Amino acid sequence: MALAEPRLVRVVAALIARGDHLLIQQRPAGSARAGLWEFPGGKREAGETDEQALARECHEELGVTVVVGPRLWQGEHAYEDLVVSLAIFGCLLADGEPRPLCDQRLLWADRKRLADYPFVAADVPLLGPLARGEL
Repeated sequence: MALAEPRLVRVVAALIARGDHLLIQQRPAGSARAGLWEFPGGKREAGETDEQALARECHEELGVTVVVGPRLWQGEHAYEDLVVSLAIFGCLLADGEPRPLCDQRLLWADRKRLADYPFVAADVPLLGPLARGEL
């Protein structure tokens, strides 16, 4: 019996800065990779561009309107259950203050201390460049 190929999921995430701090969120209990930290965002739905998906996810999960800027990084990570194609975009808050609408914890983390938090594996390659100010 052949094993099924893991499904490929397009995920978009926002780098939202406030000075030297970046907004991160902790995955809620009961979700895949619960308790790990990630940058806000989510899955792109059929018919959406990356930018549309990210604006929608930020509104649904954080209650904010963002201006989606340039794509800053892109990569793939294979988990046991799926392969994530991840695109990271710089975003500016246009309206609202981020608040946890989906049972996740939010934190403004010092970019130089991001490695102090256990991140989802797909985001780990970003931590060094972010700490060094390269992204």
